[in-house]
Amino acid sequence: MEMRHYFVFAICFVLLQLFIFIFNRTLSWLYFSSKNTGLPRFIRLLSYLVINAIVLLTLLRIYPMFRFSAFILAFLLFASFSSFVCVVIYFIFRKRSIKQKLQRTLAWLYPIGLASLIGLSVYNAYTPQVIHYEITLDKPFKPLRIGMASDFHLGRLFGGKQLDKLAEIMNAQKVDIILLPGDIMDDNIRAYVAEKMQPHLAKLRAPLGVYATLGNHDFFGQQQAIAKEIRKAGITVLMDQAVEVDNRFVLIGRNDDLFKARPKTQQILTALDKTKRELPVFLLDHRPTEIMEHSTLPIDIQVSGHAHKGQVFPANLITKVLYRLDYGYEKIGNGHFFVTSGYGFWGIPMRLGSQSEVFIIDVKGKGKE
Repeated sequence: MEMRHYFVFAICFVLLQLFIFIFNRTLSWLYFSSKNTGLPRFIRLLSYLVINAIVLLTLLRIYPMFRFSAFILAFLLFASFSSFVCVVIYFIFRKRSIKQKLQRTLAWLYPIGLASLIGLSVYNAYTPQVIHYEITLDKPFKPLRIGMASDFHLGRLFGGKQLDKLAEIMNAQKVDIILLPGDIMDDNIRAYVAEKMQPHLAKLRAPLGVYATLGNHDFFGQQQAIAKEIRKAGITVLMDQAVEVDNRFVLIGRNDDLFKARPKTQQILTALDKTKRELPVFLLDHRPTEIMEHSTLPIDIQVSGHAHKGQVFPANLITKVLYRLDYGYEKIGNGHFFVTSGYGFWGIPMRLGSQSEVFIIDVKGKGKE
């Protein structure tokens, strides 16, 4: 791992201890203060030991419980948010003669707030929004509507029903081409095959075709099987390859950088025929890690995912530090760069501060093609 990843891990570990502390103190304050005993010490100690053991066993891959660990972290985070709201309300009204009644009210409000945050996060994970962008290339180009979605993480918690919804969105938006920049599967094809998702994925259709690349979760040892299943659904998988589409533009798809032998983008561009180099170039690159390098190359549009906009606030603050562009759209140098928070989710079906989404990108050029 890079040094920055160790730094992020250290911060997360410290925050975990803080969240456990806040959770225990809130329970003591709202539910045990009237007994003048506080939360029993053995319960507090047990909560630290059990939660840290589960998370460490997962991170060290001794006994991985990824989804359970992720749920614990999200639960404690949301509990901390609820605690903060209760404390603010308490300090606003504490000087009035309703102190005891106020504490009883907060004892009801705390679990309601926690349940509301959990419900909202699940809603955000399964209710996609459609976000529109319009850009103009600095060259002649016939108008084109791109539908872009990434990070499906197809598995037990996200599958056929959500793929059907995505197909409905793409059809309703009348897109010309669909681009899927990576993390189509959630590590393997077991759930995809067991739940017969291929007919649902095959519903994605567009006049100029559907194109995908593989992300890091597609490259955990089953990349060939994953690529095969995607192709069986009628989708073109680009693995460090370039294709000319409709004699109008070149589409490049890169493997995730877990594939250590992947060529640099510049090498793929250099290998293009001279006639293709004169066409607009669109790039699918799962991670937005090389945006600054690509901004100096003749790349007109790049679409990426991976960062999930942090998925759950305040993780978006971390992704902002890790990436030059972690979410949204920006024109940098020669190109237009798009990073989506993703259509699916990783680990647990929870999103706070982000939402399942589809990008619709309307592209036009200057002058006539």
